[in-house]
Amino acid sequence: AGPGSYTVGTMSERFDCHYCRDALQGKKYVQKEGRHCCVKCFEKFCANTCTECKKPIGADSKELHFKNRYWHDNCFRCFKCYTSLVNEPFMLRENNKVWCSNCTATEDAPRCKGCFKPIIAGDQNVEYKKMVWHKDCFTCSQCKQVIGSGSFFPKGDDFYCVSCHEHKFAKTCAKCKNPITSGGLTYQEQPWHSECFICSNCKKQLGGKRFTAVEDQFYCVECYKECVAKKCAGCKNPITAGFGRGTSVVNYEDESWHDYCFKCTKCARGLANKRFVCHNGKIYCAECPKRL
Repeated sequence: AGPGSYTVGTMSERFDCHYCRDALQGKKYVQKEGRHCCVKCFEKFCANTCTECKKPIGADSKELHFKNRYWHDNCFRCFKCYTSLVNEPFMLRENNKVWCSNCTATEDAPRCKGCFKPIIAGDQNVEYKKMVWHKDCFTCSQCKQVIGSGSFFPKGDDFYCVSCHEHKFAKTCAKCKNPITSGGLTYQEQPWHSECFICSNCKKQLGGKRFTAVEDQFYCVECYKECVAKKCAGCKNPITAGFGRGTSVVNYEDESWHDYCFKCTKCARGLANKRFVCHNGKIYCAECPKRL
């Protein structure tokens, strides 16, 4: 941009300076708004003030203007890197400072939460909950290895890779002692992998199913009846919880009965919690042996 508002020349006719009245003939002068003045009075009364250095822009200086602001050509430099902006793209920012396009892009770029340097166009980055990192700055809080675009677990202000999260926070399976990273179940306040909580006999998973615990072993209902449960000396069926009409057991010597199967061989009277007689391997009430 040029001045456009005044003309500089050498006076050939007889004119006096509009301000100091000195003769201008043969001298350099400035004509502005129909008035002729000497160079000295121009700088004193008419010249624009440089936005950057705050000094008048004399008649012999090159002047640049933008939005009613004026600069010496050598004052029109990037506020950040001091590169001349004459004939270069620029932006007018706060406090009337001009910035080159590169410094503007860098200043306005988001800042990496890791190194606090700007993330400019083309940089690989990671974003999470309105926070951003350079890809190589997004590291595990425990092992300090780069997570980058890999999987991670947030914990407060920290971030952990899968391996460190497993060892630091994941519950450990009561059977295999390895971390439980997803799913799993709890039995007697202990965590288990679903694939570890299985029937000791048929190896089927027991999660969400009925099962019976015998010491440190677990059995599904079918395997417990078949392999573990005692057989009733009366009906010959397994004695299991929920089977038949009751769960109470009567034990005598090496045999067991459902309470409702423990009855007199002759009169079929129930003998659970009652006096009985064993004769020739059979159970009788106290009265029936007298009638044999």
